[in-house]
This record gives sequence, C-alpha cells and structure tokens, in this order.
Amino acid sequence: MKIIPTTRARGAALAGISLASALALAACSGGPSGNGSGASELVEDGTFVLAISTDIGSLDPHLGAASAAFQAARFAYDPLVNVDADGGIVSGLAQEWDVDGTTVTFTLRDDVTCSDGSAFTASTAKANLDWIADPANASPFLGTFVPAGVTAEADDDAGTLVLTLATPSPFVLEGLAQIGLVCDAGLADRDSLVDGTVGTGPYTVAEIASNDRYTYQVREDYAWGPDGATTAEPGVPATVEFRVIPNETTAANLLLSGEVSAARIIGPDAARLGGMEQVESEAVTGETWFNQAEGRVTADLAVRTALSQALDLDELANVITSGTGKRATQLAVAAPAACQGGDFTSALPDAGAENAAATLEGAGWTQGADGWEKDGAPLAVTFIHDSALGAGGAAAAELVVAAWNELGVQVDVSTMPTDELSGVMFGGGDWDVIWEPLNVNTPDQLVGFLTGPGPAEGGVNFASIANPDYEAAVEEAMTLVGTDSCDAWFEAEAALVENLDVLPFANSVLPVYASGAEFTGADTINPTSIRLVK
Repeated sequence: MKIIPTTRARGAALAGISLASALALAACSGGPSGNGSGASELVEDGTFVLAISTDIGSLDPHLGAASAAFQAARFAYDPLVNVDADGGIVSGLAQEWDVDGTTVTFTLRDDVTCSDGSAFTASTAKANLDWIADPANASPFLGTFVPAGVTAEADDDAGTLVLTLATPSPFVLEGLAQIGLVCDAGLADRDSLVDGTVGTGPYTVAEIASNDRYTYQVREDYAWGPDGATTAEPGVPATVEFRVIPNETTAANLLLSGEVSAARIIGPDAARLGGMEQVESEAVTGETWFNQAEGRVTADLAVRTALSQALDLDELANVITSGTGKRATQLAVAAPAACQGGDFTSALPDAGAENAAATLEGAGWTQGADGWEKDGAPLAVTFIHDSALGAGGAAAAELVVAAWNELGVQVDVSTMPTDELSGVMFGGGDWDVIWEPLNVNTPDQLVGFLTGPGPAEGGVNFASIANPDYEAAVEEAMTLVGTDSCDAWFEAEAALVENLDVLPFANSVLPVYASGAEFTGADTINPTSIRLVK
C-alpha cells in the first residue's frame, strides 16, 4: 500500500503512503489469489467487499494518495499505461508508447469513453498532466509519478500526446502508470471529485458513508483495461464496496464469515486464516523520519544518530512485523520493484546505549538527573506513529520509548490514523520523529520527499532534508536508463541512511486474504482481475 497525504489534510490541514502509505506507488503486484477461475464456479452480479483500515477521504485522484484513496482511484480512473505483475508495461488509455531520451510519445485508444458519456481525448490527457505539473496545485504526484518540469502537447486528430521532460527520467512510464486521469467535466469542477468520480475506469462511485463504506457500480461497457481487459467477463463484480474496518480482528472475523471478500491482515489474527487463499507483497513497514526543520532538536545529526544507536533494530523489526518480517535494506521495494539487491545497513552507526551516550557527549550534551540538556534546553522529542501499523506498531513504539527514556531522552508519544498523521507531516505540525512508511517501486518516486522545498513552499519534503551526497548520486542516476541506474540509486540511499535523514528498519510480507474472490495485486488490487467465486 502507499502514502501521499491528502490535500484536504494538507490544506486543513499527500498515497497516504502506507501500510498506511505505500506512495501508493506500485501498480499490480502478486499473483492471483484462489485456484484460478477455471477451477471455480463463478458468481454473477455479486459484490466484492474490500476491508480498508482507514477512511478514504477525498476521492480526487490527483490529491489523495493514502493507501485507501489510491486503491479506490484505480477503480474509477485509468492511467496512460499499466504495469503488469512482472513489471512490464502494458496498455491503458494509450495503445502505443515510445520513450526517446526526454521525449515520451503516447498514441491513445479511440474508443475510450468517460463515465458521463463524453470522449476521452489527447487534450484531456494533456490537461490532466498540466494540472499535476503546476506546482500551485500542490499535487503530491508532482516529482513522484510525474517528473517536475514536464510539458505536454496534444494532437486530437492523431490521438497523440507528446511529453517533453526537463531532465531524463529512468522510470517515467512506471511513474505515469500510477496516475489515474480525470475526464473533462471533473477537470472543470474539481470540487466534484471530492465525493464523486468522473473517469474512464471500470467503476463509478454510487454511494458514500464516510468512515463506514464507499460503494461503486460497474460500467458494463468498459473494454480498455490493462492489456485490453474488460468488465464483460464472467465473475466480474457488479458492485465493489470499500468498507472501513480499523480493527484487524473484526476484519478477520468478517473474512471467515464471508461478509468481507478481501482484507490485509498482518497481525496475530493471520494465524486463524492459514487455510485461506492470499496474495502477498513486500513493503517497508518500519520507517523512521526525523524532522530537520530549523529549531527542531532532530535537526542535530548527533541527536538523530544517538536516537538511532539506542535502538535494537533487529528486535524492532521482529516486533513491528509480528515475527513475520525482516530488516529493511533498500527504500523502494513495492512490487514490481525496479531495483533489487540494495543494502544500506553498512551505513548505519554502531548501535548500543553506550555509543549513543558518547555521541551526545561529543556534541556538547550533558547528562543530569533529569536527562540530557544543552544550552539550557532538555533533550525532548515528540514521537508519532501511524495507527495503521497495528498492534505490532504499537508494541514496537513502546520499545522505542523505553529505550529512549533509558538513554535519558524525554519522549512525548502518540498514535494517529493515516489521514490525521498525513496532515501533521504535510501541514507543518508539531513532531520530531514519525513512523510512516512510504512505499514505492522505483527509487526516483521518492526524490521529492527527500530533496527540495517543503509543504509550505509547495513541495513534499516534509522532513526538511538537505543531503548533498544524496543529491549528487540522484543526479548521476537520472542520466541512466531503467535498471542501469540502480547502483547509483543504492549509493544515494546509503547517503541518506548514513546521515540518518531516514531510517527504514523493517519490511513486512503483507498478505491480502481472499474469501469468495480471486484477483491479482496486493499493494493495489487490479480491479479488472477480480472474479467472484463460490
């Protein structure tokens, strides 16, 4: 799953990125659940119920990327191209595509219609990308899925869309495959996208009960899904319901009773579902962000280092994943991960409470009866973790607080749901340390979160990171094509970890369990792959 905070949260406060946020950046991943539709009796005109742990919030596909919002958008909106389960690029709204240096050309299908009956044209596609590419609109996808500085030209007669990139982009197609495109009526009235859908996708929203359920109805004429998929196949759900179920035990019970068709269960309740079909994906689960804004105590490298040294990362990885995960070794792991085999763990400082104390002393901190202080100010941190991390996240957070308290650090700890935490991250909230995993499948999709302006200046660098070594490695990686860039990306990630700008420490194998349904995709379920079975 993914995260990019919702605009509503930012303004009132970007997919969610999850567990809570996987920059909802991966497309289809994982193999099909079930035994295959050929071996099962299919159910016609049924309902597919997907349990989600947090409310979707705004349905605007260019502004909400929390996991639930990103998944819902896939049902109502199509991208130019899609990524299949093996990482290959297949058709979407475009039937042909070509990348030539900094020029990307798409030839659109001529049979696509919007949910309001209007045609989807090359000019419509251009208007979508123009809107996202305008920094004034603060789309979380600018610089993640849509390269900054991109310009677009459309020829409706030829059905072509030509993008000119400001700089080379190694994974431009993979990024654009994450962007659902809105039809003209929605572009003209963006407020209508908050609680409605105006897209080309296989479903349209029919009913909303916030914090309870979101109901979508199938478009029976849909025939331009990934690689030409349609909704006319037997077993395709007539109705899809996103049901908000924050409690995993409740979700597991509803799976067992058949009331829920699919749910991600990562805690101890998974033991009760051992015989149930599932689709798996890997995701960064434990990821620590340090606020380096001016005036924050964690802007001090010594403090970031000491806080990290005080932790037993192996133990934290075991606890946060309920014993089913492993240590994180690279930032972009969502399937299909473009780069594989990275390992930044050698860049970490030597762990241990004594080393942490020595780091603080060397930086001018002194320890008294009430803990560490410097220039008359105590060493105190505000630590927030995402409630979507579940029981494992809560237990791991307790270990962190205990370790920091033992070191002599004062800790104000709290937990928040993804959408609320997103508002803190991207709205200038009060925090020093946050646990919020950002999951992507190509490392370039994270650059905007790790460099450049913060939310107050229209960017998404919420932790105020400025790392010249990372930026230099990124500059090299961006001149290379596809997987040829991976070594440079791994060098960039090691620079981040060495400077404790971000500390990923745990990956989970995340199963989505299926009851009475088969589908592909775990990070994001492929809507046209769903089949209801008896």
